[in-house]
Amino acid sequence: MTTSSSVIKKLLILFLVFAGLHFAKDFLIPLCIGAVIATLFLPLCRGLESIRLPRVIAVLVCLLVFVGAIAGIATLLGLQIFELTQDFDMIKQKSIQLFDRAQEFIFSQVGISAEKQFQILSEQQGNITQIIQGVAGSLSSIFTYFILILVYIVLILYYRGHIKEFLIKLSSESDKSQMEKVIYNVAKVSQNYLLGLFKMIVLLWIMYGLSFSILGVHNALFFAFLCGLLEIIPFIGNLTGTGITVLVAAVQGGSSPLLIGIIITYGIIQFIQGWVLEPLIVGSQVKINPLFTIIALVVGQLVWGLPGIFLAIPLIAMLKIICDHIEPLKPYGFLIGETTDVKKDSFLVNKIKNWFKTGSNK
Repeated sequence: MTTSSSVIKKLLILFLVFAGLHFAKDFLIPLCIGAVIATLFLPLCRGLESIRLPRVIAVLVCLLVFVGAIAGIATLLGLQIFELTQDFDMIKQKSIQLFDRAQEFIFSQVGISAEKQFQILSEQQGNITQIIQGVAGSLSSIFTYFILILVYIVLILYYRGHIKEFLIKLSSESDKSQMEKVIYNVAKVSQNYLLGLFKMIVLLWIMYGLSFSILGVHNALFFAFLCGLLEIIPFIGNLTGTGITVLVAAVQGGSSPLLIGIIITYGIIQFIQGWVLEPLIVGSQVKINPLFTIIALVVGQLVWGLPGIFLAIPLIAMLKIICDHIEPLKPYGFLIGETTDVKKDSFLVNKIKNWFKTGSNK
């Protein structure tokens, strides 16, 4: 009886935690994103301070670097979108042709006339208006979040010593060194994840860009940029980017060999990414098994939506580190982490590493 009540109590606490995370998302999402990004700039901030630069100046330099990177990506994306709009008339014409074919197919298979189909679409105009209003509201929220994230990045970097001292004061005298180790590892795993993700995206941009250009995809750089950038959403992002590329290529009148080539390119790049790049670049910094990686992504989306998907991996990696250093929570850290019978690196990755070592010794 005691065991069952204890389990029910834990489940209730877990439910209340997730409910609290959901209802406090407007406060927690920008704070968590700001904290995760702030860890990325810790080395730069410390380096600037080590050359006698005041902390406030060092923090502002980090902020300018971040804003400059965002502005550069936005500019590059804008230029590619502008280039894509040059083909808007052709895309519109091809879309009308595909729409006519779809109407004919529906009429031949289902028996719904073109007039009836048009009537059904007209009845959905109200829903489309609601979607547009929702998108406008989302853009407003994104701008507010962005400003808050910038503020949190600045304040967390500036007051990082104060925050660290507060966390150490919360622990007992015998656990202070352990707490310092936890703080260091939590910041390190977030930093390594973001750096690894950035390197991965750059390499994907190069591979997709070269592949799409060789295949003859229109606006190849835009779609390469899109496929690489969507890598911030694990498992789903790159598949979405490739799906959009295939769809637009089909609308632009791409041949069947071209569409098949895009799909084959996606498969080859995903193989290289999964078996070579991820183990080689990210390594074992984020030691989460695939089962709980997917669970974290699903729960992140349910609780916080798209930002939850972005934050899921670094947050669960931080949670594992905390569990590994607190005795009662160690079983949960073991459950989340990789199994001991899984090899650290694949055979292919080990061969590549050995090749680099051999090359450096010559």
